[in-house]
Amino acid sequence: MVEIKTDTALEMMREAGRVVAHALAAARAAAAVGVRPRELDEAARAVLTEAGARSPFLGYQPSFAPLPFPAVICASVNDAVAHGIPGDHRLRDGDLVSVDCGAELDGWTGDAAISFTVGTPRPADLELIAATQQALDAGIAAATVGHRIGDISHAISTVARKAACGMPADFGGHGIGRQMHEDPHVPNHGRPGRGFPLRHGLTLAIEPMLMAGGHNAYHTDPDGWTLRTIDGSRAAHIEHTIAITEDGPRILTLP
Repeated sequence: MVEIKTDTALEMMREAGRVVAHALAAARAAAAVGVRPRELDEAARAVLTEAGARSPFLGYQPSFAPLPFPAVICASVNDAVAHGIPGDHRLRDGDLVSVDCGAELDGWTGDAAISFTVGTPRPADLELIAATQQALDAGIAAATVGHRIGDISHAISTVARKAACGMPADFGGHGIGRQMHEDPHVPNHGRPGRGFPLRHGLTLAIEPMLMAGGHNAYHTDPDGWTLRTIDGSRAAHIEHTIAITEDGPRILTLP
């Protein structure tokens, strides 16, 4: 069932989204050559604790996962597309890092992701991150009253195709609010004019994941969580929680 949020609920989601933005900023500030992804998780965890927020990631176990997720962020490096478990390996010069984080505050949830490079960036990685940001921007721009979910999906996939990038076919965005994952599903591939109608008060997490090799296929690590490109090419993941409003899309996961 899709819940349409009141304007009061949107304001409460904005506060949860603000915590997410601060946690992501802390994780990015902690990232450097030689730093362990686990330390990025610790930085984000401190922000959530100080804000009095709960992590919807920690302990989360969907049907596909063999174990509950053990961290408050996903830290996906280089060919990891999403859901990377923050570990003790040290980041290296030129690594591409995607960090996904959520926060639940006063019963309402925010979810967002960023991608960035550590140390000396590869030009191709900067282009991939820019294309992923463009795909997100296009999806958000299509998220207007009177459109449908398929318009968001089509806008994202158009940018990805132009950049010759693949996207994992089974994963995309989602409704969000009282829970991290709610209806409706927001595919990153789709046809305009199809799917659930966009109304004032609908809240969505929009999250393109672009894979530089151009394939839509992926494989899962033995940990049951980490998604990787099948050809070893790099991936980027950027996400915002937004609200559909009569005044246009409103990003809820800004600082």
